[in-house]
Amino acid sequence: MTFPETLRYTKEHEWIILESSDVALIGITDFAQSELGDIVFVDLKDVGTKLKANDIFGTVEAVKTVSDLFLPVDGEIIEHNPALKDASIVNKEPYQSGWMIKLKVSNPADVAALMTAADYKAHIGK
Repeated sequence: MTFPETLRYTKEHEWIILESSDVALIGITDFAQSELGDIVFVDLKDVGTKLKANDIFGTVEAVKTVSDLFLPVDGEIIEHNPALKDASIVNKEPYQSGWMIKLKVSNPADVAALMTAADYKAHIGK
């Protein structure tokens, strides 16, 4: 199980990384995908949707469960990952091609306030 140092993490098992000064990629962690099992479908809120931190931005459906996805910071969804047509990509590469949304972040400084990799490992007991 990996926890890239360049990412920030939430208690709800999402990760975020700023791609530019105010655009971020968001997905779920390796731990989350392993707990969910085989992911078969990802349903995301529409591009253009503005949300606050901790709002639900979509759901992940695995073989035996459905789990909500919680936004790490305030912002507007500007893109979905087209590779999610094959939802199993999230199980294979949760931090690379398995990202879920691009977000125009309202306040980029909020990203730095989230958990580091070390904090997240401690949170999940690894």
